[in-house]
Order: sequence, then C-alpha cells, then structure tokens
Amino acid sequence: MSAAHGVTGGGFGPQSWAAPTRTPPYYPDAVTLTPGADPAALVARIDTATPGASVKDSFADLELTGAGFRVLFEAAWIHRPAGAPPSAPGLGWEVVRDPDALRAWALAWDDGDGDAGLFPPALCGDPDTFVLAGRHPDSDRVVSGAVASRAAGVIGVSNVFRRDDPAPGSAWPFVLEAVHHLFPGLPVVGYEHGEDLPAALAHGFETVGPLRIWLHERD
Repeated sequence: MSAAHGVTGGGFGPQSWAAPTRTPPYYPDAVTLTPGADPAALVARIDTATPGASVKDSFADLELTGAGFRVLFEAAWIHRPAGAPPSAPGLGWEVVRDPDALRAWALAWDDGDGDAGLFPPALCGDPDTFVLAGRHPDSDRVVSGAVASRAAGVIGVSNVFRRDDPAPGSAWPFVLEAVHHLFPGLPVVGYEHGEDLPAALAHGFETVGPLRIWLHERD
C-alpha cells in the first residue's frame, strides 16, 4: 500500500520495516519483525515531526510512551488453517481488476467517511494483492469486500466489510469462500480487535499472539 502511494526509502531492517515519510492513513510507519526490537532505533527510522506517526508493535512488547506515543488499541493475530469454509449463499464475488471497479469497491468500503481515495489504481497491477468484491446476483452494487495479500505461504486478509449486514463477522463467509477458491492450500491470517475478534473466531480462526498499535501525539 505504501509503495502504491509513492512512499519510498526505508524498507526492511533486521528488526523492523519502516517508512521515512508518512504512510497512508490506517497504515503504520513502522512494523516490528522480531521480538525485543530496539525502540529508539525503530523511532529513529520514522518521521515523528509530522503528526500521526504510528507503529505496529507485532509482539506487543515495545514501550514507546517516552517517545511521545500512546497505545491506540490492543489486538490479536488470528490464523485459520487452509480448508473449505461453509458455503456463502447470496453473494457473487470477483477480484477487482480495473480502476473503475476499484473505485466502486473503495466507495463501498468507505461508506461515506471520505477515505475512498486511499486505494490508488496502482493496486490493480500488484500481482500479490487481490481486492475482493461481493455483489448480490441481481445487482451490480458492491456490498461486501476485503483485501487479500499473498506472502510467505499465507494469505493476509484486511479491510473486511459488509454493508448490507452490519453484524460483526457477516462478511467472513463470503471472504473465506473467495480466498479458498483462489488459494485452496494456504492458511489465512490477519488481526482483529474489539467485537470483530470473537466474530472471526466463530468462523474458524484462532488467536496466535498479541499485537499493539501505537500513535504518536507529541508536538
């Protein structure tokens, strides 16, 4: 996502991934890759002068309050083994392939919050990113969706939503059916928090560890 927005430099280090300039909204400026990462070294790799810097603390073991951060939320990593989910009647699905379809998907995901521009057309050309759109058979309107990312023998799923049924977890049957069709031998991973976490567990996921999101607030 950062590359699609033109964020360059930084990248992977021995303990973390980091971007030297501000990443897109909802996406962290740094992500820890190993337990026990050096907080000072991590913070030095990102821009804390511009408001809104965030860190995905993948092992929930950093202490960043002294650097001007606060905990935005606590969450849990989730994992679902490869395997067919129960069928998901009522929705057809497709992988978004062109900018117009991506815009329609983004407007459905955003639901009027003003962030539909977060998903640039460059995502359509990324071979490891699959934007999944769910539509009713009798309508062309996108009502559900997710982003599936292929990496290191797993499929990461994020941005899960369903507009015609706001109950937590209502999108998972559709999403899991699409992911299983595309990648039948790969497990599904991601993270959830709040009421979305038990909803994911009810659809075959298990928790595999904690994580924490930090937000920088110091002027």
